Amino acid sequence: MEEGFEQFLAARSAALFRTALLLTGDPHAADDLVQATFEKVCRKWGQVARADSPEAYVRRILVNLVKDGRRDRSRHDLPLTEELVGGADPFRRTDQRDELIRALHRLPLRMRTVLVLRYFDDFDAPAIAALLGVSQATVRSQCARGLARLRAEVEAAGSLTSERGFGEA
Repeated sequence: MEEGFEQFLAARSAALFRTALLLTGDPHAADDLVQATFEKVCRKWGQVARADSPEAYVRRILVNLVKDGRRDRSRHDLPLTEELVGGADPFRRTDQRDELIRALHRLPLRMRTVLVLRYFDDFDAPAIAALLGVSQATVRSQCARGLARLRAEVEAAGSLTSERGFGEA
């Protein structure tokens, strides 16, 4: 194996798994995606390691694999797990997280991807635009529309309170 690949794998696999899990909602599919991503990265490690941002390069591979997989199967309601909602919650916010994640999964893939990269992976608009190969304006509009749709769904369900204001800056 190329030098540095194992260290990259060890350092970034958990974060990539979380992203894949948020995008798919299925821990088995997320694991498969991360494995497929690292398989591609291993074959191209020399090129990846020389990239300006190896992390962004690898995330782009992951996102493209999610898009490719989405084309291959129909959309369906995905199961949620404790890994996805963050484990036991002594303050009863688990149901709220569950509802929010379910609403997130009902969004179109691009919109969901932008929101996951922005609010779960903490990327800024320029980084997301570069990673997805779209303009910053597209990222901002997808983010704004996605947040509006999430708010509307959550308000319609009525079970989340506005104590946190999801997505407010």
